[in-house]
Amino acid sequence: MRSGELRFRIVSMAGSLLLAAAVASAQRGVVDLDGRPANPLSSGSDKVVVLVFLRRDCPVSARYALSIQQISKRYADTAGFWLVYPDKSDQASDIRKSAADYGYHLPVLRDPEHSLVKLSHVQITPEVGVFDRHHRLIYDGRIDNWYVDLARARPAPTTHELEDALRAATEASCVEPSEVRGVGCYISDLE
Repeated sequence: MRSGELRFRIVSMAGSLLLAAAVASAQRGVVDLDGRPANPLSSGSDKVVVLVFLRRDCPVSARYALSIQQISKRYADTAGFWLVYPDKSDQASDIRKSAADYGYHLPVLRDPEHSLVKLSHVQITPEVGVFDRHHRLIYDGRIDNWYVDLARARPAPTTHELEDALRAATEASCVEPSEVRGVGCYISDLE
């Protein structure tokens, strides 16, 4: 074996080990609404994973409920969507009620220790973390550009970053990671 091939294999193995460690650490503190540990990145599925970060007290999160549901239905064959609530003070019963009030039929997780927040690099709700079939983060940020700022929204979005990331993840073998910050409620103020 040539030294170049050996170096490539070592780097490839190291990357795989780092990815496995990140996926394993994603489970720390993440629970479903019944309090069971959960890790959406270890589901064994070859689907793209989309983590949608929401806050019950964020009006922008509330306004995106219909869009999130429509996108998740459109990509149900190729992507698994998870709602993630990072607020440490949220009770499972309150989250359940909120999800039902907005008509969500997606799996719901609590992330009070912000394991998934950190893994996804999100800062705002609503924002998403999109992971390719190999569980590499390929996009983090807004769903689209519907909101200009907290007090002003466009009549309709003119860019669709989440759908662009989903198309890229399902059509391409290698996607360069990207991010576009959203408009909404900061996650960091939950610390």
